Amino acid sequence: MLKEIRNIGIIAHIDAGKTTTTERILFYTGLTHRMGETHDGESVMDYMAYEKERGITITSAATRCIWKDHHINIIDTPGHVDFTAEVERSLRILDGAVVIFCAKGGVEPQSETVWRQADKYRVPRIAFVNKMDAVGADYHRVVKQINSRLGATPLVLSLPVVEDDQFCGIIDLLEMKYITFSGRLGNEVIQTDIPARHQEEAQSWRNVMIETLAENDESILELYYEETTISLEAMLGAIRRNTLNNSIVPVVCGSSYKNIGVQLLLNSIINYLPSPLEVKPTTARLLESDKEIEILPDTNEKFSALVFKIVSDRHVGKLAFARIYSGQLKAGSYIYNSTTGKKERVGRLVKMHANHREEIDEVKAGDIAAVIGLKDITTGDTICDESRPVLLEAIEFPDPVIQVAIEPKTQADQARIGEALARISAEDPTFKVTHNHDTGQMLIEGMGELHLEIITERLSREYGVEFNTGRPQVAYKETISRSAQQNTRYVKQTGGKGQYAHVIISLEPTEEVFVFESKVVGGAVPREYIPAVEAGIKQALREGILEGYPVVNVKAVLLDGSYHEVDSSELAFKTAAMLATKECMKKAQPKLLEPIMCLEITSPEEFTGNIINNISNRRGRLDSMNMENNTQIIKGYVPLAELFGYSTVLRSLTQGRAGFSMQFSHYEENQNAS
Repeated sequence: MLKEIRNIGIIAHIDAGKTTTTERILFYTGLTHRMGETHDGESVMDYMAYEKERGITITSAATRCIWKDHHINIIDTPGHVDFTAEVERSLRILDGAVVIFCAKGGVEPQSETVWRQADKYRVPRIAFVNKMDAVGADYHRVVKQINSRLGATPLVLSLPVVEDDQFCGIIDLLEMKYITFSGRLGNEVIQTDIPARHQEEAQSWRNVMIETLAENDESILELYYEETTISLEAMLGAIRRNTLNNSIVPVVCGSSYKNIGVQLLLNSIINYLPSPLEVKPTTARLLESDKEIEILPDTNEKFSALVFKIVSDRHVGKLAFARIYSGQLKAGSYIYNSTTGKKERVGRLVKMHANHREEIDEVKAGDIAAVIGLKDITTGDTICDESRPVLLEAIEFPDPVIQVAIEPKTQADQARIGEALARISAEDPTFKVTHNHDTGQMLIEGMGELHLEIITERLSREYGVEFNTGRPQVAYKETISRSAQQNTRYVKQTGGKGQYAHVIISLEPTEEVFVFESKVVGGAVPREYIPAVEAGIKQALREGILEGYPVVNVKAVLLDGSYHEVDSSELAFKTAAMLATKECMKKAQPKLLEPIMCLEITSPEEFTGNIINNISNRRGRLDSMNMENNTQIIKGYVPLAELFGYSTVLRSLTQGRAGFSMQFSHYEENQNAS
């Protein structure tokens, strides 16, 4: 039954406890019989060798469990900013999310990033304040930050109980019960009356909860004004309604590591997060008519699904993870890839439990599964029934911001490296392989130093490739400062048919990446040659004239030209456009753009002066400073070129007591460029 399915993601800042929480969920739902710990390298969800060694999640892992007759599909996502694309693609296909906050760290930089990603896809979410056992944990500060830093309306549903500096239980404000967790690994949930010393605080917070609900729900508001007792069912219904429309965020607390509160989190997932029937139907474009239609989560509809992740497996080939939006798919049947226009046969269907596969015969609307046997498939492709070819909205990924030169050591490595990099780039849309035609170097591009470090480790371990790498290089771009015009005539006369094309183009700065417009009148340039002119301009803009970087933020206009009835061709006009663009860029005052990173540093106050001076020395600018919980939060913008190895510098500046995170912000002019 679709009503009993929950497709959820676990999202948070790095080290907030996502994987530890998922491990507890798997244990309490009976899917595993022992708890794996990330710090021991034994967690089920962090199954890659690199994840076990570092104790962090690098790739999103899918699993499925059952709680109170509800099937929960869970995707555990990475928290590190270098792997934010994993969160992006997961949220695109999920119905709800659990956002985990560290009770000590609160709303951290990457917490804000994943929250914005969830906002983008309008994903309903609940907040779990984890690590309530940590020294310095402050539940109410985190709740305030959810409101002030994320702009959400938190609805506190539970309170932590701390006795003698020990986190020992939770007060459930809905049922007004004190809950403790005992037995083997906290699997016995015991409900008792709230101790007298906590009664007043509990009643006060219950009143706040009801008032917050009344502000957001008319049915509760009426009961509140009538001073009628509000039933538990009425409150549960109101919380669910307002969570689904994103007007409130239910907040519960616990400590996954100490096995406290995870069962209450599971209850909240079922009670407040949506089934596939309760989310807004996804829209798709009918290929035949170009008309937009709604895809209903119905097994009787025609089949359609979105591939959101590709994993290369050396034994079975490509595993294509797909969210099924409508209809059903059987193993051995045929699907139509409406993105590529190709028909392929489905080999096998599997349910994933981290890296373990459970073979199944069919999948239905609302489910998430992996398809084996599709050869020509990439992330973001739509697969559907050939009788109703539809195109679902693809997933957008950020451009890489860092690049490293890589060269194989031997001839044998030369043969293997191409295939290995192709497989990795098929899995990871934020990883790209390019060639610098001027230097002959192969460049790998990614989202950060850790991202590329993991990829080079994979090349060595999984594919046995020996290679050398250069120093990380920044992915610069070029643009123009002013408008310019160029008149170019391309004439080439050989023995036979010649080549003739004449174009007058202008280039001007714009906010968009690239815009092309034709203002040709009277057929001076025949209509069939205009696409060739656009193609020539685009090709010329791939390599700028300053350093050979791609040129962006340019509007190109074809103003006029002429042609020869015999000698003109598409190739001639493409060549003329390329030559004209190169010349025009010289006149348009080209300039170099560099990626600017948003840097957020959390540090004890005494090191603030050192940090600010260092930011200034790195051509950075300060944006804001806030004091929270005796910790200074410094935010600024610094060119990526100045941030290589910054973690080591920051540690030495602050005696190892500061932390930082950075993410791409924007491109701006490189003031150091000559």
